Amino acid sequence: MADVAVAADTPESFPSHTGSRRIPWSGLPRSVSARIEDVLQGTVTAAHSQQGGFSDGLAVRLELSDGRRAFAKAVDAVAAPGVGAFHRREIGVAGGLPSGVPASRLLGSFDDGEWVALVFEDIDGALPAQPWRETELERVLDALTGLAERLTPAPSLEPTLAAPRLGGWARLADDPRALARLPEVAPAAAEELDLHLALETRLAEATTGETLTHGDLYPFNVLLTADRVVVVDWPHAWIGPAYADLVMLLSSVALSGIDPEPYAVRHPLLTGVDPEAVDVLISAQAGFLLSIACSVDSTADPRLVRMMTELGRASLRWLSIRGRTKGQS
Repeated sequence: MADVAVAADTPESFPSHTGSRRIPWSGLPRSVSARIEDVLQGTVTAAHSQQGGFSDGLAVRLELSDGRRAFAKAVDAVAAPGVGAFHRREIGVAGGLPSGVPASRLLGSFDDGEWVALVFEDIDGALPAQPWRETELERVLDALTGLAERLTPAPSLEPTLAAPRLGGWARLADDPRALARLPEVAPAAAEELDLHLALETRLAEATTGETLTHGDLYPFNVLLTADRVVVVDWPHAWIGPAYADLVMLLSSVALSGIDPEPYAVRHPLLTGVDPEAVDVLISAQAGFLLSIACSVDSTADPRLVRMMTELGRASLRWLSIRGRTKGQS
């Protein structure tokens, strides 16, 4: 399938890294790095910080003296309570994923009331290239079918699952400051706010399902190995329709200047799905991202805000394409 260009103002790619508040291994308190080594029962000899993703804290690939490798993430939950809550939830989700799910295996964790850390097997893979390459995109889209099948019905997990990271138009409309910023941040959304508010009234219906969904399925949470597609970072998992992760990933495809619609039309997870339900999810994805982008203050990570803005706009571009397609049918 040939890539189809969309709006000319589409960014060329994701930025090289989306977070600017990573902690290096050397910046950890010794008590924390020692606990991570205790989990691994080994001595760390090299550490390589990973720049992708949004979260504060440590995200590092480790090499041990005996040749083993691992990946660790950690955060000071007192200084960053939101990220701490995500890490605590991910301990339960990652530890409860069924065997066979293409996710990195949790080797261990600890939570001392201040620092929360998770240690995973290291995946010898790389993030998908951005802008998307067709072969890699097809690999990931194919893998999502198997992922949804493996997680339906949803496994029983101990943690309270996250609410879907969807919706926000009504909240934005009720915030005068955020509403005033919307025309600057996303002019198309400002012009069609009533449409998005109407779609948001159907969000509860559109998020009903029995599949454990990842809930944050963007390219920076996917690793490609020689023979696998591995999905990482599961703190935002929720139970919903089998196609929810697919819609989220396709929303980001427009950021590469590619029309997601041809991929959506032929994907098995969307066969027989009400097109209006898909519209609701696309709009809700944009609403979640843009409502935050319009309401943050000057202390927010500028790379995170930029990424949320661009992903929200990309979702709106896809929704606009779908609207034009319906109008021509």
